Amino acid sequence: MTTYWCERAWLPDGIADAVRIEVDGGKIASVTANSPREGTVLSGLTLPGFANGHSHAFHRALRGRTHHERGTFWTWRERMYSLASRLDPDSYYRLARGVYAEMVLAGYTSVGEFHYLHHAPGGKPYAEPNAMGEALRQAARDAGIRLTLLDTCYLAGGIGVEPDEVQQRFSDGTATGWAQRVGELREDGTFRVGGAIHSVRAVPEDHLSEVAGGTGPLHIHLSEQRAENEQCLAAYGRTPTELLHDHGVLGERLTAVHATHLTPEDIQRLGAARSRACFCPTTERDLGDGIGPARTLLDAGVRLSIGSDSNAVVDAFEETRALELNERLASEKRGRFTAEELLAAATDHGAVGWDEVGALAPGAGADLVTVGLGSVRTAGIEPSGVVFAASGADVRDVVVAGREIVRDGTHQLIDRPETVLAKEIEALWQS
Repeated sequence: MTTYWCERAWLPDGIADAVRIEVDGGKIASVTANSPREGTVLSGLTLPGFANGHSHAFHRALRGRTHHERGTFWTWRERMYSLASRLDPDSYYRLARGVYAEMVLAGYTSVGEFHYLHHAPGGKPYAEPNAMGEALRQAARDAGIRLTLLDTCYLAGGIGVEPDEVQQRFSDGTATGWAQRVGELREDGTFRVGGAIHSVRAVPEDHLSEVAGGTGPLHIHLSEQRAENEQCLAAYGRTPTELLHDHGVLGERLTAVHATHLTPEDIQRLGAARSRACFCPTTERDLGDGIGPARTLLDAGVRLSIGSDSNAVVDAFEETRALELNERLASEKRGRFTAEELLAAATDHGAVGWDEVGALAPGAGADLVTVGLGSVRTAGIEPSGVVFAASGADVRDVVVAGREIVRDGTHQLIDRPETVLAKEIEALWQS
């Protein structure tokens, strides 16, 4: 049994002082407010761990390298494909190790990795068919973060278009081939497996229901760009959401990533199905995607989560408050979400299959994030204002599954993650 004493903690019924949290076997055994100071002291405000619902770890190597000549989403994609062609299991492991360490330092304790970089150049399988996924598993284990590998089916280069040379690395040929490879993955204490449909552009209509036939979390890039909607309407006479509805893909397992350009009917269908939507505001603005209808989706019954996506920014607080701030820009009104609603979205580990994580309560997974309240950013704020005022730099301590990963702002498992990232990213672009 390990005891943590929190100066303040955000419990399910609100913020409390002097909270003792006892942890046993990776789970919270008890939570008691107004307790005497004992055990490991966590100074500041302790929150449930944040959940990163959508990540492409290798995109981190694009940060600060796609701004030349202004660019578009599609020129950014070409740069991304160039990067994808350079990675192998060893280099991907080394890069992801630094990326996942950065996530934990920023307050994330679980990550859903939308993983489609499966094979060697030309689409040839590695001797171990899941070598790239296993590299991510090991990287996450080394960095001390929970990982859900959202193994992604990616079969086409566009609607009716064969995969190009780079995209061949992503494809298993058929949904059946994809499912067979994914079936060889084995879960463990901090590693789970889910599925993903890359998009309606990359998975033909007649493969959708087969990919959606599993039991774990299922994700899809949905209506991220207007061009996707236009192409889907031209090919199928339906919006992407309508297409998924007609093939039985919508449901409580499904998380629609981005969900930016939806019709009112799309929103109603997602809400009726009790699906989720994962917003990735820092990437959506980096790529010029637009502002999705987060408040309208929540009101319709769609559960919200957040993700870092391209990892152009890795900061759980930045993603969380952007839900509110983007809504203010779109609606020209303040107060679109309460602080409690924002925290619920930020800590929705259920979106990536960790239903037992995300609350400071007995029986929950012991994921704790402590934020300092004395920095120049947080000095003088009300504790509940951390979702609006704090940044990843204010994260002082992180516990994942009962294990202390960050102490006083320093990662305990990986020495100087910034050096790891600098070395590996430079090596990739020099290769």
